[in-house]
Amino acid sequence: MSLPACHNDFVSDTCTVPTESMIKSVALASVGDDVYDTDTDTNDLEAKVSAMTGHEAGLYCVSGTLSNQIALRSHLKQPPHSVLCDYRSHIITSEAGGLATLSQAMYSAVIPSNGIHLTLQDIIDNYIPDDDNIHCAPTKVVSLENTLHGLIFPIDEIAKISKWCHENNIILHLDGARIWNASAATGISLKEYGQYFDSISLCLSKSLGAPIGSILVGKKDFLKKANHFKKQNGGGIRQCGMLTRMATIAIDENFSKLPLVDRMTKEFSDYLESELGYVLFCPTQTNFVFLDLTKSKVDPAKIHEIGLKNKINVYGGRIAFHYQISEESLVNLRKTFKEAMDYSKEHPYNGKFSIYG
Repeated sequence: MSLPACHNDFVSDTCTVPTESMIKSVALASVGDDVYDTDTDTNDLEAKVSAMTGHEAGLYCVSGTLSNQIALRSHLKQPPHSVLCDYRSHIITSEAGGLATLSQAMYSAVIPSNGIHLTLQDIIDNYIPDDDNIHCAPTKVVSLENTLHGLIFPIDEIAKISKWCHENNIILHLDGARIWNASAATGISLKEYGQYFDSISLCLSKSLGAPIGSILVGKKDFLKKANHFKKQNGGGIRQCGMLTRMATIAIDENFSKLPLVDRMTKEFSDYLESELGYVLFCPTQTNFVFLDLTKSKVDPAKIHEIGLKNKINVYGGRIAFHYQISEESLVNLRKTFKEAMDYSKEHPYNGKFSIYG
């Protein structure tokens, strides 16, 4: 059996490619019009994921950026308003300024006091109340991310944040692009996580390996408005049953593989830290390893160069794992980072730190 094209790609878990079973399923896919809500496979997928998360309904979107942004736009009624989130959140670092453009919203980017994840106290200390102070944009939404940099957001902290948000009339959204990874690593079901949030965006094209898509879940009335914004932003798809059929296969076949990916990641992380002397940027908890290459004194450009020589694709201090990585590529990955560390002993790196290289 030939290896998938992404078997040697450690840049992101988005590089996974459709499996043979996904491709074969396209021939059986429904061909209804999703804009008119008549595509069976799409409706089935939306119902499946909403049931898994314990929410009323789901809405298929072409990307996590779209599902996050239309969720926030639907929650935010009238400016002035702001969204409180972790300073590393995808919604403010990697979604092309959508929050400002689409929702006319400010954001409060908070650095976690524990260096890992936001706490209730972080939120209390940084939220902007809707009071008589007309100089500020009140916090209307708190947006969490799980996982973020591969780190799992503790569910007991989520529960405390959720209780406080709802007591204070603040909406709680989850960018759950990789909530699948958090669930697989902890054994906590999607439904248990889901009970604490007003809306969740779940990516299908990252660790699960579907070619395209994300699901937004929440209440039916909320999703009715979100669907309007989805259409407004060019997200209405006609015959998308081929995509949603493959996404359903991805959930059924690949969700259960994620613990093996985590184990593979942790073994490599331990090798880097214990045997080669690399400094981790943050703990390794799921399918990402983040390195502090400035403290490690290893040149990220050299890692990439050596990786290409060893027939793998890896960028700097952010190493992503997925279920289609081959054993051969794991060997070459270890070889690459050993060679890079050996090189650094003669040519120590003193450049600026970036986890992305």
